[in-house]
Amino acid sequence: MANQPNKSAAGTNIQKVKQQNAQSAQAGAAGQFGTEFAAETNVQEVKQQNAQAEARKSQNSSK
Repeated sequence: MANQPNKSAAGTNIQKVKQQNAQSAQAGAAGQFGTEFAAETNVQEVKQQNAQAEARKSQNSSK
């Protein structure tokens, strides 16, 4: 491949990736993702489901 300053060895457009990363960082800082899901998570329910799954796994492995 010819030496192209805006392309990686794999042919990726470096400037486009940098732009997408910057947009993603801004979206994350604005709380569009991540915190939204965390706020909807019932921690106690998840812990209970995990405990039940572990109990089933140990029950099945002892058979």
